[in-house]
Amino acid sequence: MPILELNAVSKSFGALVFAENIGFCVEPGEALGVIGPNGAGKSTLFNLISGNLSVATGTIHFDGRDVTRQPPMQRCLAGMGRTFQIPQPFDQLTVYENLLVAGAFGAQARESEVAGLCADILVETGLIAKANMPAGSLTLLERKRLELARALATKPKLLLLDEIAGGLTEGECRQLVATIKRVHQRGIAVIWIEHVLHALTAVAERILVLNFGRVIGVGDPETIMASSEVREIYLGMEV
Repeated sequence: MPILELNAVSKSFGALVFAENIGFCVEPGEALGVIGPNGAGKSTLFNLISGNLSVATGTIHFDGRDVTRQPPMQRCLAGMGRTFQIPQPFDQLTVYENLLVAGAFGAQARESEVAGLCADILVETGLIAKANMPAGSLTLLERKRLELARALATKPKLLLLDEIAGGLTEGECRQLVATIKRVHQRGIAVIWIEHVLHALTAVAERILVLNFGRVIGVGDPETIMASSEVREIYLGMEV
């Protein structure tokens, strides 16, 4: 059974269509990359999956349950974790406290009950040395790592990554990809929106292409990137 299934999902604002009849599945433990030009509807897709936007038509099933009308909080508690393109930590709290808040909420437990989990995630994401630093003092790479760490602290079955490699140097990007690979290898399903294609293809087993709110292709990375339609729309190349 798929961990996530979208059936004929659509969303528009007046005459502007941001998602049109979108349908695809993600299997448990799978890594799916999402690409498309600016304005293609990628962030809208994540907002529909996570519940930050309501679906106009169609259905979304997560882990075997219909979550189409459920709010983001319920989807998080069910096992859906998300990062945002612009990191949004609690700047005045320490890095460790940021994880405690996320872990306690995601598990509906006391902070003392998730303290060990949060410490392990800090090690896994390379933030343990910054545990007691205010989140507002972190570098961009560290803030991206914290965004990932907070999502992991909710114990997700599905992790939504929104351009988490954007703005990083080549070396920083390699470090982040290595971390995401380790997370994926633990069996967590991943949907990753990314413009840094070499980072995306290092993790994703399939790639979905969006353009003007429509799915124009989905398949293995080699086949998708060889498609003349994808190259023309996404890469701006005449084919």
